[in-house]
Amino acid sequence: WTTPRDTGIINSNVSIRNTIHMIDTFDRPADANAEGTYARSGTYAGKRIPKAGYIAEARVGRARAEASIFEAEAKGPNASAGAEASVVGVRAMARAELASVSAKAGPVSGKLGLGFDTDPSIGLDGLEAKILGIGISIGPKTSISFLGSEASCSVM
Repeated sequence: WTTPRDTGIINSNVSIRNTIHMIDTFDRPADANAEGTYARSGTYAGKRIPKAGYIAEARVGRARAEASIFEAEAKGPNASAGAEASVVGVRAMARAELASVSAKAGPVSGKLGLGFDTDPSIGLDGLEAKILGIGISIGPKTSISFLGSEASCSVM
């Protein structure tokens, strides 16, 4: 999935995972779309970086624009679940949001939203364990999350 994995009131980060993701997206053509209610599920694979995953999601309202390593998205109420394995690491997630807006420019990402996520992962970004928006992350980005809010420190 291409959405930032952190969900909270306000959050931003620079990650190794996003930096490596640039290799798969640097030549992505410009595209924009808007959707009302929708649901989808399916598998995906990396274009240049070995990875495979599965995602299932349902949303009410979404607008998205992307070009090269840049992307921006606004979402209404939504729920999603997925899993991914790659050379960067492994992760699983379940997320429910009331609303959010996010943007990414290469390795830098930011998000403003209200929601809860469960997101265990291990890889180059370190170890992360969140359950219903409460958890910790230890690695290049160390953080503590509590009910959708997050305090973090990046060592990059």
